[in-house]
Amino acid sequence: MVSLEQKASEWSGVDPKDAVAIDEINLFEKLGLQTFINLSTNFYIRVYDDEEEWFRSIFSNSNKEEAIRNQYEFFVQRMGGPNLYSQRKGHTALIGRHHTFPITHKAAERWLHHMQQALDSAADIDEDSKTKMINFFRHTAFFLVAGVELKNQNKGTGCKNCSHHH
Repeated sequence: MVSLEQKASEWSGVDPKDAVAIDEINLFEKLGLQTFINLSTNFYIRVYDDEEEWFRSIFSNSNKEEAIRNQYEFFVQRMGGPNLYSQRKGHTALIGRHHTFPITHKAAERWLHHMQQALDSAADIDEDSKTKMINFFRHTAFFLVAGVELKNQNKGTGCKNCSHHH
């Protein structure tokens, strides 16, 4: 049985050690809250302005301000800061919170494209931190793809010809 962890590493091309390199240093203390708010704001402006309708539509039922807040609070919490996300929303449960979205390889790559651009344009994040962060994001994105795929397989997809799902 291949674990989600293994799939995430295989699909993302990110070694598990590199995926958790964000834990070697407290990025929240290093970068500060405003940096994370700016990154998530920049990211979601790109997402909601995406010229690809199929990608934009994934977020069409989400409130942009709420999406920004959820993301930066999660990043802050995961990268050494206060538990802003859990205090407000409960357990992070990434797969559970994302399983209603059509998270495919293609969607993960598009998400990562925007995050890479947001990181590239963040003058207040040093190169080493950017590398650690994008490795974490890449690995986590494909961990989600694998997890959502598994969840949907397990609950059955309700199609008539489901042999292609197994």
